[in-house]
Amino acid sequence: MSSESARLRVDADKQMPGFHLQVCLESGSETLVLFGPSGAGKTTTLNIVAGLTQPDSGEITLDGEVLFRKGYPGAPANVPARKRRIGYVFQSYALFPHMTALGNVAYPLWRRPDRERHAAQLLERVHLGHLAGRYPDELSGGQQQRVALARALALEPRLLLLDEPFAALDAAVREQLQRELRAIQAEMGLAMLYVTHRLEDAFAMGDRLAVIQDGRVAQVGALDDVLRQPANSTVAQIMGVKNLFHARVIAATPDGLRIDWAGIQLDAPPQPAQVGAGVTAYIRPEEVKIIYPDRPLSAAVGLNLVDGTVLESIPGVSFRSLRILIENGFEIEVRFPPYAYVPLRLERGARVRLSLRRDALIVLAGAGQSSADGSVVGLAQTNHMQGG
Repeated sequence: MSSESARLRVDADKQMPGFHLQVCLESGSETLVLFGPSGAGKTTTLNIVAGLTQPDSGEITLDGEVLFRKGYPGAPANVPARKRRIGYVFQSYALFPHMTALGNVAYPLWRRPDRERHAAQLLERVHLGHLAGRYPDELSGGQQQRVALARALALEPRLLLLDEPFAALDAAVREQLQRELRAIQAEMGLAMLYVTHRLEDAFAMGDRLAVIQDGRVAQVGALDDVLRQPANSTVAQIMGVKNLFHARVIAATPDGLRIDWAGIQLDAPPQPAQVGAGVTAYIRPEEVKIIYPDRPLSAAVGLNLVDGTVLESIPGVSFRSLRILIENGFEIEVRFPPYAYVPLRLERGARVRLSLRRDALIVLAGAGQSSADGSVVGLAQTNHMQGG
């Protein structure tokens, strides 16, 4: 995003036992999703922004106000958490069990003479006005989460932090709350940092995505951009990219690359790479096409033909997946709508010819490997021809 539109700027360094966090992020009036595996540093980042954890050094600003500064040019600063006007929705909800829903929402408003009226309005906003007198143990998980959200909004925050807020909820409740939260974010013009390790939640809530790995930001960008063009193989694996494999460049021209994947030569779009270099590549399962044996090939599927055997057929409501052992001994996944390829027998043991479409084959920039053993990172580590 452009620096001018950034409202939140985070540059923080924190050394902890066995873990070193170094994050640099910017966010505007949007939902920036912090995505990554457990232990990557996502929650620690939220706690640093909230003022619950103090960095060793860095600078954090919100709407031009310095919330924290140490080891940076300018006067040192550390605004207490209660004065940052940042709302925080915890994964555990963190409701006071001895207080009613109304009491929980009113708690941060203890200085306001109209706190109960304002708290009641917030409960109405999250559709819980009729349950204001109930205690947390009398509320469902989704209702408790709404109370936690209303409490986070009580101080009219500039920034809202959400740490896996819907992880414990069933799909229907989660989707409903996500819709409501998106509406509140748009209405209030909030900046939001949203932590999750579920890609579905990231796409349901996010405007942009920051992939966090081992305490560092591995990539930031629009969700589709990060998913379709990961910065490197590490990001691709975190994003759950399928059919990720190692290969070696055997030819490189302005028109494209030719790579060798464990004995199979494939054509790929242009990418800066040197002949002989190890690279990481992938193709999305829905971009692998099955070839009808009795039909002429179009230009779109005429290259990168490989033969294989169906190991597993997995039916689904919106798509069907095949796990296929191809001729170099590695497995790939193919995905297509249930109504596609109906004339073909695609059960276990069936022989198939595939096209790994040239234009859909992605060679990752800066993802060179010292080895070109062909390992399929995104689906299976086993090379059947080598017996494991």
